[in-house]
Amino acid sequence: MAISRWDPFRELYSLQNQVNRLFQDSMGQQSSQSGDDFLTAGAFIPPVDVYEDEHNVSLRVEVPGIDPNDLDIRVENNVLTVRGERKWNKEDKEENFHRVERRYGAFSRALTLPNTVSTDDVHANYNSGVLEIKLAKRAEAKPKQIKVGVTASPAPAKTIEGQKKTQAA
Repeated sequence: MAISRWDPFRELYSLQNQVNRLFQDSMGQQSSQSGDDFLTAGAFIPPVDVYEDEHNVSLRVEVPGIDPNDLDIRVENNVLTVRGERKWNKEDKEENFHRVERRYGAFSRALTLPNTVSTDDVHANYNSGVLEIKLAKRAEAKPKQIKVGVTASPAPAKTIEGQKKTQAA
């Protein structure tokens, strides 16, 4: 029998995860509504990754199925806002859905930028459903290598030690 350490919070973490899953599953999936409303109900919030390197602060926004021309990217008062809409393409033929898990509708994500970025140097690129936004860091915010100078230390003081004279016999 393996001995394991008892974690008093393990059951609370498990309960929290179950409640979070229940809450997320119930948002926007109200099948009791009629028509296409239940397909667009709930918020479509694309996930965003924010990371930085030596020169840029970058964001990756997952927006698959959205035409890049339908995306609106703005920077105002040090806040980056990305807006768009994932549209429901309804065809003329009758379709009987048994399950709809993808979210549709308009979205808006606003992210406060750090003071280290230059809002004048922003580039966006869309590739394979991922919108990548790069904001250059200001020159004063970039790390600088500082060399440590070495000064010559004064020479140690010389001492003269007495020598023993040996007597020849």
